[in-house]
Amino acid sequence: MTGRVVPYFVLSLIGIVFIIPLLWIIFASVDPNANQMLKLPSQLTLNNFKGILMNAENQRAFKNGIFLSLGQAILVVIVAGFAAYPLSRYALRYKSPFMYLILFSTSLPITAVMVPVYQLFVALKFQDSLIGVMIFLTASSLPYAIWITKNFMDSVPLELEEAAWVDGCSIWKGLRVIVAPLMLPGIFTVGIFTFSGSWGNFFVPFILIQTPEKMPASVSIYQFFGAHGLVEYGKLAAFSILYTIPTVVLYILSQRFMSKGFSFGGGTKG
Repeated sequence: MTGRVVPYFVLSLIGIVFIIPLLWIIFASVDPNANQMLKLPSQLTLNNFKGILMNAENQRAFKNGIFLSLGQAILVVIVAGFAAYPLSRYALRYKSPFMYLILFSTSLPITAVMVPVYQLFVALKFQDSLIGVMIFLTASSLPYAIWITKNFMDSVPLELEEAAWVDGCSIWKGLRVIVAPLMLPGIFTVGIFTFSGSWGNFFVPFILIQTPEKMPASVSIYQFFGAHGLVEYGKLAAFSILYTIPTVVLYILSQRFMSKGFSFGGGTKG
């Protein structure tokens, strides 16, 4: 009996630890007198959300973040698809060492390369550039994306492409018409993971961007922490809720395409 109760008790404690900060964010976002304590608001208000949405700096920060994250996700999906295709379809001589190199690159912390990257940005005059940051984040996300995309592409039967080639389809058209639709789950997996990683990245934009007007939302959230320890807890909580919306919406919208992609799995049956 004890052996059954203990695991559920431990899991319940872990769940409480995770749900308390979430409850604080929800309650504080509608509390006009929010503080560090978790408490039910004495009165409800939407002024915190209104203050965030009507602020021009916050609007610009969200636009910068969406531009940076969405642009990186699109570039990563395209480049990873082109890189994964020969690794999946051709018997390359150095495929195995190259795949191990990619696997090793996924474990390299981004903080370990920020000093040489910053020096490179200064030399190329890329500092304080959203495009430059997007290119760097794309390059840093490619190892994981190539590895995942290659594994998804391996599950697409080569016979489907061969049948398309017989009908006169080119390799590029086969990749676009045959392989890509069957890889929709993998494409959205890589895209969502890349978008989420970029959307929540504070360190890289903070180091490589100096102009406040170019800061994404992941960095501008720091504005709610005052220089003398004063924090606008209500607006901070409201900003945090709004900050999670793009990732949640992207995940919800992708479910339909992911389910559609899985439905193609029986193309070679019969």
